[in-house]
Amino acid sequence: MIKTAGIVSGINGSMITVEFSGSVRQNEVAYVLHEDMRLKAEVVRIKGRRADLQVFESTRGLKSGAEVEFSGGLLSVELGPGLLGQLFDGLQNPLDRLAARHGFFLKRGEYITPLQEDKTWSFVPTAKAGDRVSGGDTIGTVIEGRFIHKIVVPFYLTLLHDVIHVIEPGDYTIKEKVALLKDNSGQPIPVTMSFMWPVKRPVTLYEERLPPVEQLVTRIRIIDTLFPVSKGGTYCVPGPFGAGKTVLQQLTAKSAEVDIVIVAACGERAGEVVETIREFPMIIDPSTAEPLINRTIIVCNTSSMPVAARESSVYTAITMAEYYRHMGLHVLLLADSTSRWAQAMRERSGRLEEIPGEEAFPAYLQSVIADFYERSGLVRLKDGGKGSVTIGGAVSPAGGNFEEPVTQATLKTVGAFHALSRERSDARRYPAIDPLESWSKYKGAISPAQRSQLFKLLKRADEIGQMMKVVGEEGTSLDDFMLYLKAELFDEVYLQQNAYDEVDGATSIGRQAHVFSIIFDILNTHMEFKGKDEARRFFNEMRQHFLDYNTIPEGAVAFDEKEENIMTLLLEHVPVSDRSCVRTLSEALVESDLDSFFRRSKMAGGIDKKDLSIVIKDGKSDEKNI
Repeated sequence: MIKTAGIVSGINGSMITVEFSGSVRQNEVAYVLHEDMRLKAEVVRIKGRRADLQVFESTRGLKSGAEVEFSGGLLSVELGPGLLGQLFDGLQNPLDRLAARHGFFLKRGEYITPLQEDKTWSFVPTAKAGDRVSGGDTIGTVIEGRFIHKIVVPFYLTLLHDVIHVIEPGDYTIKEKVALLKDNSGQPIPVTMSFMWPVKRPVTLYEERLPPVEQLVTRIRIIDTLFPVSKGGTYCVPGPFGAGKTVLQQLTAKSAEVDIVIVAACGERAGEVVETIREFPMIIDPSTAEPLINRTIIVCNTSSMPVAARESSVYTAITMAEYYRHMGLHVLLLADSTSRWAQAMRERSGRLEEIPGEEAFPAYLQSVIADFYERSGLVRLKDGGKGSVTIGGAVSPAGGNFEEPVTQATLKTVGAFHALSRERSDARRYPAIDPLESWSKYKGAISPAQRSQLFKLLKRADEIGQMMKVVGEEGTSLDDFMLYLKAELFDEVYLQQNAYDEVDGATSIGRQAHVFSIIFDILNTHMEFKGKDEARRFFNEMRQHFLDYNTIPEGAVAFDEKEENIMTLLLEHVPVSDRSCVRTLSEALVESDLDSFFRRSKMAGGIDKKDLSIVIKDGKSDEKNI
């Protein structure tokens, strides 16, 4: 096949114009010949016999007249066993092997294969001669870490093919032929364990796309309770510099109940990326007791790397995520930060002299961001299994301004919005997700009525807090002051978590439900205090009890003892004669542990079992006598 060639006729930073003869297509890969280097580039626009190419390397020293070779293939990644635990750049070059070969200062124009071609994998065939298969069908399996990695027919073979031969079980490299297929014309097609797939073409070889209704448990209480995320859903985490976006993403990667985590560092500062690279191998996965990196892929393109490669990094990451979803696995893709990717698009658009949109971003910014997030989803595969890709993108708006174009374009696409607040970050309230700014369209662990009630409480408490800054506590009624203290208690002991504590750093969904029920009952309990000082002392003591309670493992004796201390302290300020209060407390606990409630009440010198009998009718508790 005769390859198309061209000559550089113009250079504008990382954008070059090439005059070519032959045929060229959008997103095709080309190589610019400069000295002894081959600089990788991608076709982004074609006008007649001229093509504009985005070069993924520095164009320093490049001159007009340089030769260009078009590869005939689209910008693609290699998919196959061996991706997990790897550190790639935006073009899927393994950075550790690249550094071992050329040193830590990477040389321009150097590219190596993403997967180790000399490593052997224990292949077990699942297809046999005579079967009819098409793209995405499984022909065998290998073991990759703790997962069964399905060796599939390359995605681009969309028509049915006859299986002529499948190799015997054994150890083979990814480039050895493991099967031989035949198309309708009788042409033989060899199949290996790996194949190439264009990064900008979504993988849609599934039976059905399902609505994201199953909650993705992150073990971060404020997310799981108030602003949940669903498997196959999307969410964004915008916030100003230093508000904790990167740390929150690392905690999510560690604690989220998913199979695979892919981190796309698209343009973040090198220091933050280096921290991620150093931390992940040392973080122990709580679900497997193995290093977290064993089920993680990091795609690294820092702010000091060529700007053009930022765009390729997000597409490289999402393509690998779709590949593992096709195996029936649940994948979490964390992109940090999509603002840097958008800035790269703005720079490219400016060099192409396109009509700018708001703040000089390209007019098609929203559609590009939407196309990226829409590649998430929960799907039902042809074999009946389910897989999902959940996308969480960090956004870095300048000055924390959520009205800027990237944040607004993202908000129109995602299903949950976790807004980080500078005020909460400065107050050391972590995670610094602002409960008054954030929202979620997904169903979580608590009922919509409970969420609505909590939002009303937090909003009213914020209004009281703002008023107290002006008139002080003296100008606030005792009832309003108690409401403010209740909201502060909920914020400090439930919405905030200590990431450095082994227990409090990641809370299981069962424990979240248990602790939330206790706090929710306290928020709805009528209490009496002689004054604001007594109320403040009570809530400070209750806060300390809960902070200790959050660090005690479930099942420990101290766990139950601390619950008794909390209930004892609460009942000291609950009037026994208050019928509505008695009903609230009893109804809240009647379905869980009524005997334990009466036992704790008696210890507090309050309600005794003989003083109250409860009859359950149609799932509700009715007061019999007091």
